[in-house]
Amino acid sequence: MKVLNKEELLAIKGGTISGTYINALVKGIDVILDLGRSLGTAIHRWVTGNVCPL
Repeated sequence: MKVLNKEELLAIKGGTISGTYINALVKGIDVILDLGRSLGTAIHRWVTGNVCPL
């Protein structure tokens, strides 16, 4: 194993977008879309008067 000095360590470039990051991003987008869908449905029901009485 080669020992790297400080300049070599600072020059290292790397990293990729892994499946875990993509999965987390997609789940986050799904949550935002579900919240928007729920809010839109609630507003639509309130405007049209299709609200269940308590």
